[in-house]
Amino acid sequence: MSTSIPRKPLLILAAALAGALLYGFWRLLLAGGPLQTTNDAYVSADYTLVAPKVAGFIDQVLVRDNQRVQAGQVLVRIDDQDYQADLAAARAGVASARAQLVNAAASLERQHALIEQARAVVEADQADVQFAAHEWQRYQHLAGQGAGTLQNAQQAETRQRIAAARLAEHRAALEAARRQTAVLQARRDTAQAAVQQAEARQARAELDLTHTVLVAPFYGVVGRRSVRQGAYVKPGDVLLAVVPINEAYVVGNFLENQMTHVSPGQAVSISVDTFADTPLTGRVESIAPATGVTFAAIAPENASGNFTKVVQRIPVKIILDRGQPLLERLRPGMSVEARIDTDSVAGREVSQR
Repeated sequence: MSTSIPRKPLLILAAALAGALLYGFWRLLLAGGPLQTTNDAYVSADYTLVAPKVAGFIDQVLVRDNQRVQAGQVLVRIDDQDYQADLAAARAGVASARAQLVNAAASLERQHALIEQARAVVEADQADVQFAAHEWQRYQHLAGQGAGTLQNAQQAETRQRIAAARLAEHRAALEAARRQTAVLQARRDTAQAAVQQAEARQARAELDLTHTVLVAPFYGVVGRRSVRQGAYVKPGDVLLAVVPINEAYVVGNFLENQMTHVSPGQAVSISVDTFADTPLTGRVESIAPATGVTFAAIAPENASGNFTKVVQRIPVKIILDRGQPLLERLRPGMSVEARIDTDSVAGREVSQR
């Protein structure tokens, strides 16, 4: 008695196995598997080029090549004699401008007093005019009734006219004093602006003086030192660089077909060519917004001529884990090999967010 095995389940099983093998082959060879590796990777650091903001001769160079420096440590001093003289002149200008302001303010206060004096004179003149007018009317009335002389009436009229003329004169003087107040106020405001301008020149001179001392922006190592004592420098001249070696990171340029499952937060294993026996660990911090060729000075023009497809590379910034002894020995530009574990827990957590 013969037993026959159904062929259809076997075909389904064989197809499933073949599919699994093909997926594994694609995952392992074409997609690179969970570990994406590149040797187009280098140590990098955000170093700073130190340049002066003022011109002058170098008085002191206080650092050597490859010296470690602390944040705020003095690196270079520029001869500051000219800037000290400029500051002294600016301070003298401030003192002169403030004295002129005080003088203008005092003149304005004095003018207010003169106005009050002129107003008092006008008020006295008004009383004199009123008294003279009453006296003239009285003498006219007496002269009309024959009780007084015409001469007295004429003298009273003259005194009334003199008082009125004096009142008009003093009123004009009062108005002139009031108008002079506006002139003095403008002069005071001009003096105030002159003080502010002089103080701005002083602040600028003080700032230029501080710029004669160049300090380290952060902890790092001095490199690319080209400054020498006695040399003349001008604003923008690169004197040296400060490299923050304790803040080094890795930039790995991965092929675009390796980036399918790469995301920030994934674990990275790094092997430095100089220290091949001591691997480092890190994590993916960010992925560049474009391929490396996109930011090239001369980008290729693929829309003309014969086209040959070239797999592009995308820069990936990798942050190194703290506390690793090898970090202090890393230098920007060192070649490394980076391996990203796309199946790492950190990567999945970031992806879920």
